[in-house]
Amino acid sequence: MRAKLKALFRLAVATDDEAVQAADGLWTTRCLHCRTRLQVAADGEALGGSSLEHVVPQAWFGRRAAADLTAQVGEDRDDARNLAVACRRCNQDKGKGPDAAGPQDARAHAVVAALLAKRLTRWRPLPDRSTH
Repeated sequence: MRAKLKALFRLAVATDDEAVQAADGLWTTRCLHCRTRLQVAADGEALGGSSLEHVVPQAWFGRRAAADLTAQVGEDRDDARNLAVACRRCNQDKGKGPDAAGPQDARAHAVVAALLAKRLTRWRPLPDRSTH
């Protein structure tokens, strides 16, 4: 797995209030969609059926119809607020459905808005490392 992808996985779990890190560094959390239990290694390696979810699809950034959603996570597609761990099945289904339909599709927009709201309720800021 590429180093950047591992870093994004680590960022997603570190900012997920439902994610718990064990003494050995293994992260356990739940799929943003279906709540299936998922794990990510301490180094960010996806384990089992874990996949990285861009809640607001990357292709929606810069599109007027998605401006209200992207404003909640900033201009960076890889902002931690826009990253979550999802099971592969749910992530692929979203990619074939709402992601592909685009933000101009009312149903797709509503699905992504609901997922973003869920992600933001699970938000946990990164610890301030400057004081350590």
